[in-house]
Amino acid sequence: MLGMTRRWGAALAAVVVLAAGVAGAQEWETVATTPFLIKVRPRPGTKAKDIWAEGELKASAAQLQTALEDQESYRLFMPYVKESRVVRPTEDGGRLTYTRLDLPVVSSRDYICHVVTESKVAPDGTGVYQQRWKAEPDAFPARRDVVRLRLNEGSWKIEPKGGGTSWVVYKFTVDPGGSVPGFLASVGQKDAVVDTLRAVEKRAKTLTAETPPTK
Repeated sequence: MLGMTRRWGAALAAVVVLAAGVAGAQEWETVATTPFLIKVRPRPGTKAKDIWAEGELKASAAQLQTALEDQESYRLFMPYVKESRVVRPTEDGGRLTYTRLDLPVVSSRDYICHVVTESKVAPDGTGVYQQRWKAEPDAFPARRDVVRLRLNEGSWKIEPKGGGTSWVVYKFTVDPGGSVPGFLASVGQKDAVVDTLRAVEKRAKTLTAETPPTK
């Protein structure tokens, strides 16, 4: 039963992990130091928590950039993602994206995000990759039997470390929406963050930097 509860909690935490910004006046609480530093704090006035994760990934910054820029393929490697697509470009050079999560126990969730790439790693491997996103839940109508996430914002920052490794800072805030038992929403939170970072690392290591992956 404990193992099943942990899996449910990790799945629910994935709602809080897969889409992401950090604000508020609360102090950070460190919940893990290995394999990544993970800190959390409540988001005032919401059910959500701000989460900050950082650490080393064993993939180059250019490879990680390639993986994260290919949102159409998130369904192939991100935990619980069943649909992922770019809906349309935006006037600021970003894009509007759609993602649907299939989770055990609770209803499916989906979210629409305005994603902007603020800087990229150069072809020679130097520079910093930065991406930010924020929910635009009313960009088009909600689907039947799918809970639309309304609070979902965050960012990636990736810096090359040399030797094919990178330092990654991943910040996000998501309200899981709908009816989610409190004890399930908190169980497995650290595992879900680690699973997401490892999924991005694994995907990146299979890619050639700057080359679109095969769908």
